[in-house]
Amino acid sequence: MNTYLVKLGVVVVLFLVSSAVVAKDKEQDKGQCKASEKISVKVTKAEKENTPAKAKKVKRLLADVNKDLELEYSAVIQYIDHAAVVRGAASRDIIKELKIHANEEVQHAMILADQIGLLGGSPSVKVGKIHTSKDNGEMLQWDIDGEEDAIRRYTVRAEQAEKLKEFALAQQLRNILATEQEHVMDLKKLKLALGK
Repeated sequence: MNTYLVKLGVVVVLFLVSSAVVAKDKEQDKGQCKASEKISVKVTKAEKENTPAKAKKVKRLLADVNKDLELEYSAVIQYIDHAAVVRGAASRDIIKELKIHANEEVQHAMILADQIGLLGGSPSVKVGKIHTSKDNGEMLQWDIDGEEDAIRRYTVRAEQAEKLKEFALAQQLRNILATEQEHVMDLKKLKLALGK
């Protein structure tokens, strides 16, 4: 069952990511000249600041952000699974919230993949661990635990990016971090409504 869910989830995530990339590419084609000028300036600045020590730290940062990306993929799959199997009186509200969270996690994955590419890396296509359950309270706790882990990771990751003067990445990570904090609050409210 878990293997099937992982494969289904990967297909869903890849479809959503590829659809968003096609839409983004169409938008970028319109302003390609201006964007290429900005990119060439950024590359020049990066080359001036690039040292072997910084390159090693950026490589470590890319590996860490790729791990975060894998966990975003798994969060999408986990939310989709939980929304599909939740039952009971409060299920309508829970399903609605879990689907919103799944869509936001897809957005996070696309942001991370873009940032990895901009830093010269290759986005991972691996999926992190997925937790499933048939108990609503246990499902919500798995989701809370995942979000709290993301908050810890993104806090560290934003600091890493700041130290390396990768300010665009740091800002994107802070934006994701804020959304993850909102997810924890939403999930805790849902769990409290269940009386668990």
